[in-house]
This record gives sequence, C-alpha cells and structure tokens, in this order.
Amino acid sequence: MIRVLGFFIIVFLVALGFAWLADVPGMVSIQWTSPDPQRVPIVWQQTPAVAAVVVGVLLAIFLLAVWIIRVILKSPVIASRFFQRRRKDKGYSALSQGLIALGTGNAKQARRFGVDADKLLSEEPATKLLLAQTAQLAGKDDEARQRFEAMLDDPSTKALGLHGLFVEAERHREPIAARHYAEEAAKTSPGLEWAGKAVLGYQAVAHHWDEALKTLERNYAAKLMDKKTYRRQRAVILTALAQKLEDGEPERAFSLAKEAHGLALDLVPASVLTSRLATRRGDIRKASKVLEATWRLFPHPDLAETYAHVRTGDSAVDRLKRVKALSAQRANTPEGAMAIARAAMEAREFDEARKQLKKALQSEPTRKAFLAMAELEETESGDKGRMRDWLARAVNAPMDKAWVADGIVSADWQAVSPVTGRLDAFEWSTTGSLAEEAADVLEDSLFEAPALAPAASMADPEPASPIKPVEVVSEPAAVDLEAEPVSKDSQVSGAPVQAENSAATPADASSIEEAKAGKQGYEGTTDDVKYSPALKDLPEASASAAAPVPPAAKPDAPKASEKPEDKVVVGAADDNKKDVEAKADAAEETEKPKADAAEPEPDKEDLNRPIEFPLSRMPDDPGPDDDDDDKKAAKTTRPRFFN
Repeated sequence: MIRVLGFFIIVFLVALGFAWLADVPGMVSIQWTSPDPQRVPIVWQQTPAVAAVVVGVLLAIFLLAVWIIRVILKSPVIASRFFQRRRKDKGYSALSQGLIALGTGNAKQARRFGVDADKLLSEEPATKLLLAQTAQLAGKDDEARQRFEAMLDDPSTKALGLHGLFVEAERHREPIAARHYAEEAAKTSPGLEWAGKAVLGYQAVAHHWDEALKTLERNYAAKLMDKKTYRRQRAVILTALAQKLEDGEPERAFSLAKEAHGLALDLVPASVLTSRLATRRGDIRKASKVLEATWRLFPHPDLAETYAHVRTGDSAVDRLKRVKALSAQRANTPEGAMAIARAAMEAREFDEARKQLKKALQSEPTRKAFLAMAELEETESGDKGRMRDWLARAVNAPMDKAWVADGIVSADWQAVSPVTGRLDAFEWSTTGSLAEEAADVLEDSLFEAPALAPAASMADPEPASPIKPVEVVSEPAAVDLEAEPVSKDSQVSGAPVQAENSAATPADASSIEEAKAGKQGYEGTTDDVKYSPALKDLPEASASAAAPVPPAAKPDAPKASEKPEDKVVVGAADDNKKDVEAKADAAEETEKPKADAAEPEPDKEDLNRPIEFPLSRMPDDPGPDDDDDDKKAAKTTRPRFFN
C-alpha cells in the first residue's frame, strides 16, 4: 500500500512539473554555426516542455549504449560466475539431500551425497561435518576421528571438531579425553553451553570442588544459566566442599556450609552440616535456628535427629521436648510424628510414642513406621505376638523415602549423580508411589496398649533397655515361732509337722510397697526373677531345721545344753540393724563350741526352738499377691515350713 501511494505521488509530481513547464513562457533555442560563413546556421527552437523530453530520451539512449559495451567487455567473467553459481547450487542440493538421508539413518545414501557435496563445495565446512557424521553412523570410528581432527586446523571449524571428538570420547567411555576436549572447547568459545556444563559435570564427578566453583562462575558470566539455577548449584558445590573439609578444616567448612545454607534454605545437607559444625563451636543458638528455618520449608528426618542432639549431654526427656518444639513449627507432618515417637521411646514415654506412631501410620504408612511400632510393642510389653504382627505388616508396606537420582537409591545425599554427572540430581522421594501399592487397613484397636503385659519366661533374652531394674533386697530376719503340739496319731504315722501359711512381716510389707512405688521397666512383675541378685553368703541351715521332725520328740522338752541367751530372736519390727548383726555373731560364737562338745540326739531335739530364715521369703516362693497384701498383713499366721 505504501509503495502504491509512493508511485502515485511520483506520477503526480512529474505531471505537475510538465504542467509547470507548459505554462512557462518563452522558447528554448539551440543554434549550430558552420565554419563556412556563407552557410546559414542551424537553429533548433522548441518550448521548454519539448526540450525536457528530448533531453531525457537522449540520456536513456546513452546509458543503454554504455551497458551494452560493459556486457561485451565482461562476458568471460559473467560466464564463469554463471557456471560457479550453477555448481554451488548443485552442491548445496547434494548437501541438503545428504543431511536428510543422515537424519533418516540411511548411511549409504548420505555418504554418496556427502561425497558429491564435497566435490562441488570443497571449502564448505558443512560437507566435512556431513562426511564425519556419516562415518559415525556407519560405525567407522577411525575415519570419523580423523575428519574431526582435520577440523582443528581451521579456526572456523575448531569448535566443531572438538565437539565431535568429545562425543566420540564419551561413546568409547574415555572420561579423561572427554574432559580435555570439553575444557579446550570452553577456552576456545566461552559461550558454548555444552562445553561449560560438561566441564562442570566432570569436575563435580572427580570431586574437584574448587575448580567447579570457578567453572560455575564462568558459566554464569557467559549467561549460560539464570540466577536461580546459579544460586542452587553454588549451594550444592559449597555443601560438598564443606563436607570434604569438615574433619580437616572445620572453620572453613563452617563458613562454606553457612553460605550454602543462605543460598538455598531448603537444602537439607547444608542445614545439617551447618548445625553440626555450629554445635562443635558451642553456638547452640545458631545451630537451632538453621535447622528450624529448613524444617519450616522442607521437613526431613535428618533435621529432627540433629535438632534433638544439638545440645550434647541432654537427657532423653529433654530431647523429647526439643523435638516437640521443632515439630510444632510445621505441624501435622509424618516426619514430625516419627521424630516425636522415636524420642518418646528413648524417654520411655510409651503412650506418647504410640499416639504419634498412630498419626504417622494413618497419614503415610511406610516400613519405618511399622518397624517402629513393632519395636514399641517389644520394648513396652514384650508381647511377641503383637510385635510379629507389626513386622508382618512392614513386609508389605510401601517403601520409605530416600535420596533417588537416575535410578540410584542412596541413604546419604550426594552432590552429583554417579550415572550422568548431573549436579544436584538427588531428590528426597520414594521409588514407588503410595497409590500403586496396596496398604493395609489399620483399625484404631491395633494401636491400643495391651491390658496386661505377658509374663516373660526365664529363657527369654533380656530386652535391650537402657534403664536397669531397681534391685530391692530386704534385710534377713529371724522369726520366733512356736511349734504346734504333735498328736500321737501323727507321731505314729511319721508325718512331718507343717505350719500354716504366714503373712509377710511389716518390714517385708513396707519394702514391697517401696518397690511398687519406684518400679521401673520390668520391676514389679514376674519378670524380675531374672533380675534378682544372686544368693551369696547365706548361713548354713542347722541340722534341726533341715531334718524332719521325729515322731517321738516331745514339744515341751527343752535341750539340756541350751541357754536362753543362745536364742537369737529378731522381731519383724526391729529396726536396729547393728544390734541384730551383733546378736547373730554372738550366737554363732557360743553355738560352735557347744556343738563340737556334744550334739543333741535327733529324738531329743527341742521343737520349740525358733527357726531362722536368711530372707523374708524363700527363692522359690512367689510371695504374697498384690491384691491380698492388706488382708494378709493383718493376720498373724505362721510362715510355711519347707522340707
């Protein structure tokens, strides 16, 4: 439209000019005089408009004549240019068809067109690339390598040859050569994206983190990545370098880890490492704040574990409080529930652990949660059946989350993928989705604590518990008893005399009450039999106590050699321990010489002699039941005889 408008404007101006010339008065006169004065001079006289037209026609004729002369003079050059252009057209056509054949995978046709294009276009770099790639497609690696090396001599094709050699080195699994070609290409053309990424990847795989930082800076300066990607990759490299320097240079490692945490707050390894190094420096406040900032963005089990032990020397209860405070900053997360449950089990808070494990299993049932529930059942009650039930559920439970990258599952985070060399490739995820695996239906009754703890057998191994049961040992006491009169029938039949079941003494009852009030773990149940102290240094039983009562013995017949002071009677209410031990020692010293001098005959043994017991109850006596302690304490029955 603009061109049409311009054309009409030009026509209008020309017409306007001719109209102006037509209106101009006067004549244009041209006179040619002859050297001969007798001849009349020639005079050409016209109006200005006619004169202008004649001048234009003459100018056009002159220009046409000049062009014809130039064409005649330059005809050889024009002919040569024509044939060259025709040759190039054929060459570019062959090159185009060769590239199409190469893309379709027809190596023979691509090679034929490549050879034709190389003949017609000998100086064209694209033909060299076509022949080299055709050799690669045909499996002629030596020819391809030679063609790529030939490109290194030309500065315009040097980067192309380096890229081809880099691809060949990777195909033949030669990382050293591939890294060399990539570094050369990065020096030749700093803006090459493939060279910058390849050099950074190989330096990361080799754990050359200082060189990787410099390469990352060059890539960012060449605008090969945006600012967000640059900050993330720099944080990853700094974290890996800090992990490497943690043992040798902790101060530098702390500064690097702190910088990495500032660049990427959601990078869990950087936060954990920063907190751990801050704890070593005694900066508990800094260590806690770093973990809290990352927990609010990305809850992770390692954060909770590090936060629980951020202050060395804390008790299990203190660690439980700290984990609860951390979990409250981002509530209702499976990671928080699992962390609280683990800390609660260490603090022996089984109700809290059961509650948190219920939340975790109902929101995200994983193997770790089922295994923790089985451990809770074993630690709290020792119920093998319930423990095996949770272990069976854990077998079919979904997989736990782990660090996954390019098909590699790792328990620990790594900065680079060992397969592809990609930086920051590991992600915290599961290998299979929860929807694909069938989850068990968990009823609320499964999470209820057992009503009664099962009694553990003597053959069961001791549970792995950090809290040992409290040993309750009562003082040995002697009981003053009077034997019942023996009837004649019983004397004839020879039946041994037995006393009624006796209740525990007041001292024993008080010790039992103290044991109930302070019992821990397995103490206070039948399981404490295996935790009871060994019987050491017990006094030997006297012959009269071990032997059965003879039928002919009379209950009222005292021994002749026995004196009142020989009897050592210790009442249940006697609280003076020193007096009891002194009387027992005196009794033993007086009894020994008399026993050596003359031992009483069995038929003359005094049945009214008090019987001494080293313990409040015999080792095989289970003792009084807890429910009948008050009733039996009120009775004054005699203890049972054990023959």
